[in-house]
Amino acid sequence: MELELGKINISKVVFGDRTRVEKGILYVDKAELIKEVAVDKRLSSIEVELASPGEEVRIIPVKDVVEPRVKVEGAGGVFPGFLHEPETVGGGKTKALKGVAVVTCGRMVGFQEGVIDMSGPGAAYSPFSVLNNVVLVLEPQAGISRQEHEEALRMAGLRGAAYLGEAAREVEVDETVFYAAASMQTAAKKAGGKSLPKVVYVKMLLSEGLLHDTYLYGVDVKKILPTFLHPGELIDGAIVSGNCVSACDKHTTYHHQNNPVVEELLRRDGKELSFVGMIITNINVKLNDKERSSDYAAKLAAFSGADGAIITEEGFGNPDTDLMMLCRKIEHLGIKTVLITDEYAGTDGDSQSLADCVDEATAIVSAGNANMLLKLPPLKKVIGNLQPVEVIAGGFAGGLKPDGSVEVELQVIMGATCQLGFNTLAARDS
Repeated sequence: MELELGKINISKVVFGDRTRVEKGILYVDKAELIKEVAVDKRLSSIEVELASPGEEVRIIPVKDVVEPRVKVEGAGGVFPGFLHEPETVGGGKTKALKGVAVVTCGRMVGFQEGVIDMSGPGAAYSPFSVLNNVVLVLEPQAGISRQEHEEALRMAGLRGAAYLGEAAREVEVDETVFYAAASMQTAAKKAGGKSLPKVVYVKMLLSEGLLHDTYLYGVDVKKILPTFLHPGELIDGAIVSGNCVSACDKHTTYHHQNNPVVEELLRRDGKELSFVGMIITNINVKLNDKERSSDYAAKLAAFSGADGAIITEEGFGNPDTDLMMLCRKIEHLGIKTVLITDEYAGTDGDSQSLADCVDEATAIVSAGNANMLLKLPPLKKVIGNLQPVEVIAGGFAGGLKPDGSVEVELQVIMGATCQLGFNTLAARDS
């Protein structure tokens, strides 16, 4: 089982009479894209806007970000369980339009949508500011539930990304990357005659309900026990975000499609370490569910034969307990852990940064302090609606100034403190 991902680099997106890729430019037929998304009758209006890097554009409130892809060979299709039958993906050939994203935006679903600034100081904190963004501004029909509202926006992003991805089907790729299955049944690989340390990746998926959900092959992961996942399945769209968690540490669908922990483990596999597998686990709200899932994930980590584990969190507060349960239980099985999380340490950085901790958590990588204050200048164009900036997580009354500038916490910026390390913050030696 090996996935061949063909990357097609896109330098610019413009509207055109036909959706196609020519010489690194993606031309988008706006009317056809709207028609593709409008099959969902829960949407009363659909607009399409383009936002390019460096433009004075602010996008708010953002729900999800999705990379356009198309399956050209092998079982399944893009976003299995949603747009295609839930066949196992992660093998065959897929093509991706790199440098492009579909961004869903519009009336808020929950209070934890976010902001993408395409220029100015806010742009420096989001990995999405360097992409050519095709923004779907979506208005729901009156009277539908918030859950239906979220689903309608989620499906619009997937349909839009699949539609644009079709433009890549016959295009020659610029780069090919292979994602081979890690073997959990063989001995650790060797380099220079020495056995390599065996590392397993434990990926936490937010699944608390109340619009804090993630989907595996179309199944709400609240309903699953932790399980092994082929890295290629993740890259190939098996996991879809349904989260309205704080924008800074939300794992969008784009994050799942481009998980940097998987990328780095595969890059080092057979050289510095032996990547023995990936475990996905849910994040729950009830204590019994937390205990059950952390027990089961720890059991799978032991079954993999790992010497070490990387654990990535999603969200904060309540999920900190799930993170620490995993850390403690996996450490007690003799497997060393490294945790990746972010911090909510107050605007001055002096407060307790995690809601929970255990003595076994001795190696933690921080993705930044989400409470840090930012002052963002007004930008010439707003896609969506700027008014919610005071009520989204990280905003506050009085934060929106008369001139259109805003004062907010870092947590309003999409992907600013992503706990996969997919962000722009870094620590450097002085």
